Amino acid sequence: MDIEEQYDRIYRYCFFRLRDRSLAEDVTQETFLRWLASDTYRDRGQTLRYLYTVARHLCADENGRARLEPLSDDVPEAGNDPELHVALKAELEELSDEDRELVMLRYANGVPVNVLAGLYNMSRFTLYRRLRGILKRLRDGLEG
Repeated sequence: MDIEEQYDRIYRYCFFRLRDRSLAEDVTQETFLRWLASDTYRDRGQTLRYLYTVARHLCADENGRARLEPLSDDVPEAGNDPELHVALKAELEELSDEDRELVMLRYANGVPVNVLAGLYNMSRFTLYRRLRGILKRLRDGLEG
């Protein structure tokens, strides 16, 4: 596991949740400090699950609630088409907080399905179906 790459991904996740660079840096650092202090999860090969679980809980603590803020203009560009960028942002806003988080973790951060399934306490099959449903809603919204 490339720690630098995972650090960047955890930071991106924290920034997505908190919308504050300084706070996201602090939470990311705290996440990795806790990971370094815990041998248990490293020995079991569950490092990613542990990192995202800790980051998720720390972000919720910082927010004082688990509510995601509306997306800002920091949504990555959808190619070179500004209209598609605006439409995608609007469609993402229509998703539930958890669905937006799933899309971000799976497709922006590339978190493996087995890690997400453990993080959300669902089977891989259920997670695949849910992601497929989310993508269909996004696709249908963009086509409309």
